[in-house]
Amino acid sequence: MSQFVGLLAASLLLGAFARRSGRFPEQTALVLNAFVLNIALPALVLRAVHRLTLAPELLAAAATPWLVFGGSWLFFRALGPRLGFPPGTVAALVLTGGLSNTAFVGLPLIEGLMGRDALQVAVVVDQLGSFLVLGTVATLFATHAAARDTRTGALLKKVAGFPPLLALVTAFLLHPWDWPAAVDVVLGRLGDLLTPLALFSVGFQLRPSGVKGRMRALALGLGYKLALAPLAIALLLLLLPGMGRLTFEVSVLQAAMAPMVTAAILAADNGLDPELSALMVGLGIPLSFATVPFVLWLLH
Repeated sequence: MSQFVGLLAASLLLGAFARRSGRFPEQTALVLNAFVLNIALPALVLRAVHRLTLAPELLAAAATPWLVFGGSWLFFRALGPRLGFPPGTVAALVLTGGLSNTAFVGLPLIEGLMGRDALQVAVVVDQLGSFLVLGTVATLFATHAAARDTRTGALLKKVAGFPPLLALVTAFLLHPWDWPAAVDVVLGRLGDLLTPLALFSVGFQLRPSGVKGRMRALALGLGYKLALAPLAIALLLLLLPGMGRLTFEVSVLQAAMAPMVTAAILAADNGLDPELSALMVGLGIPLSFATVPFVLWLLH
């Protein structure tokens, strides 16, 4: 756990220091974002989904990230304009508030809090929930929010060419067959670059001085992500008969995770309030180290 926290902190801080040093060009974040979205994330999706096994009783758990994103869309589109937030800010809140960091924060945090037995549920929530939401409805939403050409055909064409979505479809098509070990190693190495590079990019875009002027948006976004979303998921899952305690708790904890780093990258790549998106991740991740254990305590 300490190594995991150290990697997250080091990546964020190095990104912030790199910007302040003046030794990196202003386009650094854009280049890293392009690498993450077009190479590292597709490699990670391709490898992880190809290896995934699914038990039927876990389908309800896999549905929870879809509910979190749908609730985010309703919540921020209803309240954002009333609070005077511009459309780009509302869209950034939908993305960062609606997508949980169920992989790079969620998996090690859940293993540390609940043990390895909880990982099977956590992985299903991540792969069939968060990754699918990111590659489909979240990408479509970001494309629509940023696009000048909002015709359905143009939007679908752009989404269909989104590399992580192509990797997801390819992984499902190739699922029945094994591939050479060398391919798995290469994909693993490329996928491993996602967390440090994505967080470095977030740190590079992070402007701590901007927190004061964005307090309302941050309070609304992180309030939904870290508190309201897990509460809503807990209440909904309590209505389902026969769900095991472990599946219930892991599903709620995954909903309580910090904003997904790739959501901030997706928002920034589409010009949707990059500063706020970086702040949501930069503040949300350290806060989640306190709020997620608190949610687990409440569940007990």
